[in-house]
Amino acid sequence: MRSRLHRLVLAGLAAAATLLPVAAHATPATPAPAPGLRGSLGADFLWGVAASGFQSEGHSADSNWLRYIDNNPSWDRFENSIDFRSRYPGDIALAASLGVKVFRIGIEWARLQPQPGVWDESAFTFYDQLVDTIVANGMEPMLTLDHWVYPGWEYDRGGWKNPDMVTDWLANARKVVDRYTSRNPVWVTVNEPVAYIQHEVRQNDTNADQMLDRVAQAHNEIYDYIHQVQPEALVTSNVGYVAGAEEQVNGPLMERIGSKLDFVGVDYYFGYEPPRTNAVNMPDGSAAPPQGMWDLPIRPEGIYYALQHYSRMFPGKPLWVVENGMPTEDGKPRADGYTRSDHLRDTVYWLQRAKADGMNLVGYNYWSLTDNYEWGSYTPRFGLYTVDVRNDPNLTRTPTDAVDTYRQIVTRGGVPPRYEPVRLPADCKLVDPPASCDGPVTVP
Repeated sequence: MRSRLHRLVLAGLAAAATLLPVAAHATPATPAPAPGLRGSLGADFLWGVAASGFQSEGHSADSNWLRYIDNNPSWDRFENSIDFRSRYPGDIALAASLGVKVFRIGIEWARLQPQPGVWDESAFTFYDQLVDTIVANGMEPMLTLDHWVYPGWEYDRGGWKNPDMVTDWLANARKVVDRYTSRNPVWVTVNEPVAYIQHEVRQNDTNADQMLDRVAQAHNEIYDYIHQVQPEALVTSNVGYVAGAEEQVNGPLMERIGSKLDFVGVDYYFGYEPPRTNAVNMPDGSAAPPQGMWDLPIRPEGIYYALQHYSRMFPGKPLWVVENGMPTEDGKPRADGYTRSDHLRDTVYWLQRAKADGMNLVGYNYWSLTDNYEWGSYTPRFGLYTVDVRNDPNLTRTPTDAVDTYRQIVTRGGVPPRYEPVRLPADCKLVDPPASCDGPVTVP
């Protein structure tokens, strides 16, 4: 798989080298009419699942996020999350049973370096075993260096407000890279940097512009280091796509790190949410604001425009959906009747459309393998396997309807050629304006 993955990415990079960069604000061309037939995503396509360390592991070391939870009494207490730390062999086996070839997880700095200058060898041993178990189950490890969590002692120093944060961050990152380069992982340097910055602004009174510069510096320096010690490495920083405002939100980040991305990692979840000024903004006809993630607009066709955006910004460069999924409220059925299987099939339909329209899409990770701690709450449920942390002391992994669906999709390489989406495209103004209105895609 490693040679296959490199073949895909290197082919894409070669194609990109023959094309001139396209500005992110360039006027998009109207896409060709929707094809009536779409092939599968192919035998080389990299299906995967994603998770993060802190959100899943439990038994956590002192960190900025444990401090934030303590500072917010209305949030759910973290406890031991879904106890991935103890149960990872079974969870990895569940992923392998889907037929996926990539397992994304984070390596937690707070666990590795409990005090300044002190490294915990037992913590490295845990991650050694975790990564080796992924490989032994026939999957590629995708390792995240920073999924928004850093040591408590670093929080005491100011976190990203501290001028020495980049130096400290790089010291940890280099140790992690040195430890695991022999396993040939795919690397994610910093998860969704802009969302990370937003959390740090709210919880730690961090200066957003200053943190953006420091995160970009950290990414660029560790990118170079990874390629020194693992020359054929594939490295990215995944962006959390914001429909209707991507250029404004993630554009400044991409200006700083775009030249140091071996592929573009895209996270896509929600469509455009216009100001709620009238009743038509809510699917049920109400004008009430969303109460949680599960109320945000689900527009599966929007993933097409997210991929289109970056295929135009970086012509030919490989694209990988590093995260995608759909939240439910405590695992309950959605009010609109839309199921996790519906959403997964519809999303894959649009991935196939994107691939058929020439976008260099090489992989897709479902977020997430299991439910977990969604940054203050156990209510939003994203898992293929649901886990009722509040009410089930056994933390049972219960399959949702999407488990068999994803297994079928992986086996077939996509949805059938004549598949018709359950959720048809919404009004273009509710998807990803202006791109979704300048060049709307339709279902034949």
